[in-house]
Amino acid sequence: MNAAVHVRPPVLADERAFLSAVRASRKLHQPWTAAPGTPALFRAYIERMALPHNSAFLVCRRDTGAFVGVINVTNMILGQFRSGYLGYYAFAGHERQGLMRQGLRAVVGRAFKQLKLHRLEANIQPANAASLALVASCGFTQEGYSPRYLKIGGRWRDHERWAILAS
Repeated sequence: MNAAVHVRPPVLADERAFLSAVRASRKLHQPWTAAPGTPALFRAYIERMALPHNSAFLVCRRDTGAFVGVINVTNMILGQFRSGYLGYYAFAGHERQGLMRQGLRAVVGRAFKQLKLHRLEANIQPANAASLALVASCGFTQEGYSPRYLKIGGRWRDHERWAILAS
């Protein structure tokens, strides 16, 4: 089966289309995440993702090139740990179509094969049913629960800890 999406790193030239997708997705993202929504925040995101311990991917439709969503692998630690943290969000109009599932599977494959990671961890707010279903459908398993784990929208929020290991 041919994938309906491909993944690629975001670049500065994506700014206009990216910011447009973020604006259109504000309701979809709240209260789960805050995507970079200004030119300055977008440029800071590109700079941060260019650091050696981070890797960012745009999930793009093959037919139109439209941005489906973003998947970030951050805070990678190599050596004997070989682990990274996963963050992601879909853009409005592309959710609940299986496109982010295809993108996440592609990024997980790259993380294990190209980045040589052993483990990816995703921390998800318990009420975010769509996000929990996404990681479960990609083979992640729930490992635990972290009270007041991340500060999002000015509040410390509980998260479920999900992970996948290289085979």
